[in-house]
Amino acid sequence: MSGGFERVVLWGRMIRFSHSVFALPFALASAALASAEGIRAGQVLWILVAMIGARSAAMAFNRLADQEWDARNPRTAARELPAGVVGRGEAWGLVVVSSAVLVLAAAMLNRLCLALSPLALLVVFGYSYTKRFTPMSHLALGFALGIAPVGAWIAVRGTVAAVPVVLGLAVTAWVAGFDTIYACQDVEFDRREGLHSLPARFGTGTALVVARALHVAAVGLLAAIYWLTPLHPIYLAGVAGVAALLAYEHSLVRHDDLSRVDVAFFTVNGWVSVGYLGVTLAARVLA
Repeated sequence: MSGGFERVVLWGRMIRFSHSVFALPFALASAALASAEGIRAGQVLWILVAMIGARSAAMAFNRLADQEWDARNPRTAARELPAGVVGRGEAWGLVVVSSAVLVLAAAMLNRLCLALSPLALLVVFGYSYTKRFTPMSHLALGFALGIAPVGAWIAVRGTVAAVPVVLGLAVTAWVAGFDTIYACQDVEFDRREGLHSLPARFGTGTALVVARALHVAAVGLLAAIYWLTPLHPIYLAGVAGVAALLAYEHSLVRHDDLSRVDVAFFTVNGWVSVGYLGVTLAARVLA
């Protein structure tokens, strides 16, 4: 039992399970916005299961796709696959099982979720290859996470509407922005290996400007939701808080000083997503 638990913990580290804090709160916020006629506990449960399955499958697949480059990059060489502490067979098993979990959860939600689940897997798997041919890979990652709010809305209502689409676009811009910041660490490696990113193509200075623009767009899209669905004005105060956090994130990094990238990437963005969920729930209840 102890050995099995240790393997599960190791798999969790490989797929950075703690990073679920980025997309999951936005999916739950979308579900809350969709629940005008109420939401069942079972729906919340299966949304959580679907999110865990999709993200676990995506991250395990990404580690498999990038193993060759991770092994050559000093920053990532200690990851579980290149270090040899997790085998490729184990990782593929995690991809298959996690994908099956997503499909099962989708089937338990409704027919449209089930029909769209293969497309969702195609999107999250496809991201892993975009860095090989386009510097827009950051937007591809953003889109992979941005479909989560749309999926959660469909899980509750069985249809698509403007609110989850706008929220999904906001998440896309937000993720693309902070992923651009994170990619600044690997400029020289990416150029040497022929991999594509905005920092590798245009330099860190220009990439950070683009990241700021993406985050301005994300805040604008989050604010627009206030006029698309009934919400208490506290929601706008929450969006202002998101804007302040993102401004702080950008104050932590400069093109000539990336020493605080981890704080900007992990800590600040974690507060953005969790804080947004909290204020959205409050605004929904008080509306």
